[in-house]
Amino acid sequence: MFKNYFTIAYRHLLRNKVFSLISIAGLAIGFACVMWISLYTKNELAYDGFIQDANRVYRVNMEGKMGDSEFNAGYTPPPAGDALLNNFPEVESYTRIYRPGNQLIRYSSGDTYKAFTESGMFAVDANFLQVLTYPLKQGNAATCLLQPNSIVITEAIAKKYFGNTDVIGKLLMTDVSKNPLKVTGVLKDVGPQSSLKFDMLIPVQNCGEVKYFSWSWVWLNMATYVKLKPVVAANPDVVKNMEAKFPAMVKVQAATAFNRIGQHYEAFLKKGGRWNLHLQALRDVHLRSAGITSAITNQGDIKNLYIFAAVGLFVITLACVNFINLSTAQAAKRAKEIGVRKVVGSGKKALVQQFLTETFLFGLVSMALGLVLIIAIIPLFNQLSGKNFQPQMMFNSFYLALMVALIGVVTFLAGGYPAFYLASFKPVSVLKGAGLYKTGMGVLNIRNGLVVFQFTVSTALMVCTLVVYLQLHYIQNRDLGFNKENVVVLPNAEKLGQSEETFRQELAAMPQVKAASISTSIFTKSSFGDFYVPVANQTEPHVAKDITLNSYLVDQDFTAALNLKVLKGRSFNKNFNDSLSVVLNEAAVKQIGWKNPIGQYIRYPGGKYEAYKVVGVVKDFNLESLHDIITPFALFNQSSKSYDTHTSFVIVKLKAGNPAATLRQIATKWKNYNAVEPFDYTFLNNDLNALYITDQRTGNLLTIFTSLSIFVACLGLLGLVVYTAERRTKEIGIRKVLGASVAQITLLLSKDFVQLVLLAILIASPIAWYAMHQWLQNFAYHIAISWWIFAVGGMLAIVIACVTLSFQSVKAATANPVKNLKTE
Repeated sequence: MFKNYFTIAYRHLLRNKVFSLISIAGLAIGFACVMWISLYTKNELAYDGFIQDANRVYRVNMEGKMGDSEFNAGYTPPPAGDALLNNFPEVESYTRIYRPGNQLIRYSSGDTYKAFTESGMFAVDANFLQVLTYPLKQGNAATCLLQPNSIVITEAIAKKYFGNTDVIGKLLMTDVSKNPLKVTGVLKDVGPQSSLKFDMLIPVQNCGEVKYFSWSWVWLNMATYVKLKPVVAANPDVVKNMEAKFPAMVKVQAATAFNRIGQHYEAFLKKGGRWNLHLQALRDVHLRSAGITSAITNQGDIKNLYIFAAVGLFVITLACVNFINLSTAQAAKRAKEIGVRKVVGSGKKALVQQFLTETFLFGLVSMALGLVLIIAIIPLFNQLSGKNFQPQMMFNSFYLALMVALIGVVTFLAGGYPAFYLASFKPVSVLKGAGLYKTGMGVLNIRNGLVVFQFTVSTALMVCTLVVYLQLHYIQNRDLGFNKENVVVLPNAEKLGQSEETFRQELAAMPQVKAASISTSIFTKSSFGDFYVPVANQTEPHVAKDITLNSYLVDQDFTAALNLKVLKGRSFNKNFNDSLSVVLNEAAVKQIGWKNPIGQYIRYPGGKYEAYKVVGVVKDFNLESLHDIITPFALFNQSSKSYDTHTSFVIVKLKAGNPAATLRQIATKWKNYNAVEPFDYTFLNNDLNALYITDQRTGNLLTIFTSLSIFVACLGLLGLVVYTAERRTKEIGIRKVLGASVAQITLLLSKDFVQLVLLAILIASPIAWYAMHQWLQNFAYHIAISWWIFAVGGMLAIVIACVTLSFQSVKAATANPVKNLKTE
């Protein structure tokens, strides 16, 4: 029986080649989209899944407010982990991470010498690999980080320096330690599905900064992870109750540290300050960290998965809609077949099975074609998504089960309605040629509704894609408050030692260099933050609001190198003693509330209670991405030695021309002062663009899926207009004989569909506005969603629909009328 069903289904597929091709192409694209998106989604959801007992591990986040400045960070004070372990029996253990910055790693063996600047080093507690169980290829997780002068490296680093992974006991030199570090472990390459990105691990006791600030509850430069006891982790309410007790613990623990910096904790709280710890599940770190600052984790956005999942659902639904529309549209062709079958004894159940078998065959062929499409496009998909998917991934048990499920679901969703609709025809009425169209208006309305649905989805996606690209263009071209073009950033300048300033002067004297400056950091890199108190005086006695300022130590050429606009006062100048001077941005002045900031003072409440005189105000500039609002910022003069970040950058503003030749000259000068440290550089505009790589990938993927959804919708529209033209063949012939023009006949066949597209545009516009309004909230600075965006999206939808319609309408209108009148 089923063999007979397949035989008839195969014959039907061949007999109706155009409709079969359209249905199969639409379903194949739908299947491919769902499989692509499932690959991407499964990959994103699998982050940190390889960690043993991952459900028991939590990152400790710090949420604070000082004055009007608020933050939420994936960092904690150094003593936080110990305090949690000692005060909460629910905590089984903790481990901490500190990033010491770029390190020069050196290896020397006989005539072989290798030196590289590495950015992926973590200084960690000895139990790091027991709490976060990154797999070791060689070494013991419990002991490999116990000794101060030990180092654990990845397989990639082992091959990079030693050429193989059998490296236990070999030595590496690094700036973070005066003594050679012995390799005590080799980590397996865990791939990209880790929220933490690192290449080397060293014991945290190697870092003097951590030792110095081990007491401090205001030094937020360490990430802390805790492992809860099994019974606790299994009960979310217990975790919430534990978190509710954190403020009382912090109040006791942090009081001394706040006093040391001139802040009484009780007074700090009364003024609206906050200093709280929160727990975040390890498996949530990658996708659910929006608004949480962390420079050591790979953070995505769960909203992107929702967007892609919705798009995949829409595309496969559009393909099913095509199949339903085309199947019901061909009802007249199959009416007599159904009537004859019923007369000779076929029941409704058998007919439904027959039509579902046909749909299953379409699904089977479409899935095979979809797999070919997936394998062919995987390299492009990897490039756009930043992933490394391989074709063989599609043939594991999960995806094979997904393919079977998709074929089954599509068989019943796409084939169910046509099957029951066609099987319900009355044989007597059908064979007499009457009664078939009694319910035609209802079916037509359903078909029209499905066309509206298709173009509603496609138009909404077009508008969304347009908004995404306009926002990305806005990001790349917005006035950031500084000039990012032709700015070269040289890291590791602290390695030049006493020659740093001489090197800068030589660069500044080069004919192709406009300016050269030294700073402790640069935009997109980290900045140093601390508390300050404006000093009240007779001119503005009301000002005494605490403020948190992020800051750089810079020289007198910093503003010139970046074209920072000085709005009031001056920048630093070598003709003045600026060791206790400060330049603030507009946001800092506004938050403090000064009307006349020049000549005012801010005081650091800790240390020696230094007071810094405000000598200038610069226009606000964006340190990080436009996802974040501009915060109060200060430039201190490097001669003040207010703090030491142990990092230094040379910022070089080049003249327009040939940067490659200039960079070669700069590299030569670098080697004259430091032949050991590798010369490295980046362009500031590239660093800034890297901040939006996730947004750019979202835009690229959305463009692809939007294009596919439009293509599928147009396939369906093409199929319907082909059917309409075939059904009205004799009418078209008569109209042409009576003098109708090609344009009139084309309009006759197209106008009803264009009206449906116009209705779809009206429905899609508010949906797209709401979706994009929500997406733009991720950016502190974004475009306004103007009416013309919807007009452009709507016009594109109309043009695409008209092109699709005209393809077949013109063909029908130009056919020989005599031949048309001879049909039937």
